[in-house]
Amino acid sequence: MGIVYDQAKMFMKKYPGSFAFRIKKHSNVIERHLNPGEKPTFVFVGQKSKNLFNIGSSCAVAVTDRRILIGKKRIFWGYFLSSITPDLYNDMQVYQGLIWGSVTIDTVKEEIVISSISKKGLDEIETRITEFMMQEKKKYQNTDK
Repeated sequence: MGIVYDQAKMFMKKYPGSFAFRIKKHSNVIERHLNPGEKPTFVFVGQKSKNLFNIGSSCAVAVTDRRILIGKKRIFWGYFLSSITPDLYNDMQVYQGLIWGSVTIDTVKEEIVISSISKKGLDEIETRITEFMMQEKKKYQNTDK
């Protein structure tokens, strides 16, 4: 199996309340678009939708050493891939509900909502994304001078 799928399985074992299907297919979309030398550091799964009951919107999210990739394989043919680079990242909001939680990533162009995540996993997701973005944003600020 690929490294993205292995990390997604680890996330599902660690936080079994997350709600996602076809993880292997979604992970393959991300692995297909990894640049040479790019390594995923953290992977989680959820629904790319604001609606908690939209079960057809499962996706995998990978934080790599360069960007955030969101892969979603369509049921019949094709796929969707979103890439968030540190220069387009604005901020993030975390919502914890009774059973699941969601993460909203605000970019320059849009807001991406990943929902149906185990509420126990929200802390780790927030920490990993925030630490990565703070570290990478420093590199972008130094190049502007």
